[in-house]
Amino acid sequence: MEDSTKIWWDLRPSAKYPTLETRIMDICTRMDDAISLAALLVSTIRMLYRLRIKNQRWREYNPMLIRENRWRAMRYSFDEGLIDFGIGSIIPFEQLLDEFIELTFEDAKSLGCESEVAATKDILSRGTSAHRQLKTYELSIAAGNNSEDALKDVVDMLISETAEGL
Repeated sequence: MEDSTKIWWDLRPSAKYPTLETRIMDICTRMDDAISLAALLVSTIRMLYRLRIKNQRWREYNPMLIRENRWRAMRYSFDEGLIDFGIGSIIPFEQLLDEFIELTFEDAKSLGCESEVAATKDILSRGTSAHRQLKTYELSIAAGNNSEDALKDVVDMLISETAEGL
């Protein structure tokens, strides 16, 4: 499969609804995290559209570099940073997120979701659902529970987080 067709699995038009589907982000167990990421996504799409109507676009990078950052994100989440292709080095994720929020600020403001976009930084401070699941498991094991009971604690945490705010 050519690299240009792989993006189809990250972002694609829905066959059933007049929407775009994104599969690049993990499932959020917290409603506020899901809302923040959705706000960042729609702001990004608006920014790209804004560039397009001004006859501008993003730079194109070697697909191998894109795959490397995708692998880094899957392997390390936001803990180890990503490669900034412009400067050629690994940059802390928080710094990249700040830059991304700045790039999409005009669009988030236009859409009325600037506070939701800014709240993506809260995910960094409390961790993703995967971070919290691992921490719950480790704390349960440290408290003397066996693996099965620690996994039950993780399930309980997931149920609690998913139900919060509903």
